Amino acid sequence: MKKISTAAGHKIRKIEGRRLTVGLDLGDRSSWYCVLDEAGEVLLEQKVATTPKAMKEVFGGMPRSRVALETGMHSPWVSRLLSELGHEVIVAHARNVRLIGESRRKDDRFDARTLARLARFDPDLLGPVQHRSRKAQEDLTVIRARAGLVRARTALINTARGLTKSYGERLRGCSPRKMNRELAEGLSPELQRALQPLLEEIESLSERIREYNERVQQIAQESYPEVARLEQVKGVGTLIALTYVLTLEDPRRFRKSRDVGCYLGLRPGRRNSGQSEPQLHISKEGDPYLRTLMVQGAHHILGPFGADSDLRRWGLRLAERGGKNAKKRAVVAVARKLAILLHRLWVSGAVYEPLRKQRVLTIAA
Repeated sequence: MKKISTAAGHKIRKIEGRRLTVGLDLGDRSSWYCVLDEAGEVLLEQKVATTPKAMKEVFGGMPRSRVALETGMHSPWVSRLLSELGHEVIVAHARNVRLIGESRRKDDRFDARTLARLARFDPDLLGPVQHRSRKAQEDLTVIRARAGLVRARTALINTARGLTKSYGERLRGCSPRKMNRELAEGLSPELQRALQPLLEEIESLSERIREYNERVQQIAQESYPEVARLEQVKGVGTLIALTYVLTLEDPRRFRKSRDVGCYLGLRPGRRNSGQSEPQLHISKEGDPYLRTLMVQGAHHILGPFGADSDLRRWGLRLAERGGKNAKKRAVVAVARKLAILLHRLWVSGAVYEPLRKQRVLTIAA
């Protein structure tokens, strides 16, 4: 296909009353876009810089069009910008567009054309997702930055522990919250000298994490009163509740609370064919960080310090069924139930009753 000139691109911007479909393949520095008319004919294929200024220059003069792009690093701000310019934006789930991801003809220009054709034919084939708002992304960035510091601190602590063990010594009681230079006082002099800068860095990271914890509390109290509803469940703190609210953002987008478990990838996958119904692992779709927090909350609920509740009793019964992975399956199942429970509390605004089933049985008796 011969590339259409820039002059032809200016003509497209002047077209009124025509329904255009655009496929936009985003790159880090530059992106390809393909414009189709109502009949599916290619009107324009061009490269554009992946910057707000360049995107406004290209798409600002186009008539209202359907624009399809894949999820990626730049898709949140690009989708918001295109929506502000009046376009219908479809953000395709990258894992669902196998025609692009697994194609043997991997080319940005060809990918943009494929996106445009799929969006023109049936947008549901793209597995469209909904990006969060700018405010939600800004607040969620605070949580993600904190998570990055926690990972870095964990890596440094593991390094310090490994180095001391190679000398036949140990760092005693090295909880992340208590890891400091005083722990090295019982080590040999040469190890103390070697580890001092490392332990100082761990102390510094712990201080920054405490500052982030305060910011998370402040954000929840000032902007998200619904977080308090979710914190009624023992094992769900401000971090889990706020991450849940910011990730889902709009609880009404789910028709049923049960859909949240699928959204977070906590339901087993399905590959039924004929008489074959294999038991698969969970799909692990959706946000991996929130899924990790849900599992952490489930561990607390099922752990020795978990408060008595219907959810805990149900999970413990699952774990008692035996089998090599019974406890792991119970934790994942409780995490899925927890995600559903939090959504129900959020939507209904109800007061959480940990032992509701027990109360109902007592009244019935």
